[in-house]
Amino acid sequence: MKDKIAVYPGTFDPITNGHLNIIERAAKTFDILYISVLNNSSKKPLFSLTERMELIKEATDHLPNVLVESSAGLLVDYAKEKSAHAVIRGLRAVSDFEYELQIAAMNRTLDPELETFFMMTSPNYSFLSSSIVREVASYGGNVTELVPAVVDRALKAKYHKE
Repeated sequence: MKDKIAVYPGTFDPITNGHLNIIERAAKTFDILYISVLNNSSKKPLFSLTERMELIKEATDHLPNVLVESSAGLLVDYAKEKSAHAVIRGLRAVSDFEYELQIAAMNRTLDPELETFFMMTSPNYSFLSSSIVREVASYGGNVTELVPAVVDRALKAKYHKE
């Protein structure tokens, strides 16, 4: 029997409990889930690519079928390289859907065999984004309930607010 393999791409700067909610649920659905950490040239990340990957690895170490890697280039090429037939995209609100639909349609045009699975995050994380977490943490706000513990520690270290 063929493994069900999916890719969950993103910048994850940093990974939040909303991301983790999607990852945990996708890991139950797929045999192998690749978290593909991207270096988005249009963004200036707080955490380096290596730091983001390490934070995700630690936050997902309880999920044996989750593998964390980085990728550059087209997602469809990375998915093909990993023998993945599915892409996971998290949605927080209806406002995310239009953009995600465009990306899914483009990926489908480039590779008709690649399916996109949209997953709604848990309602208690529907407002949550990495940029909001960074903003609140930069002012010393408490983000403990919004991110994995490893990320909370890393944010405090970055902003020197132990």
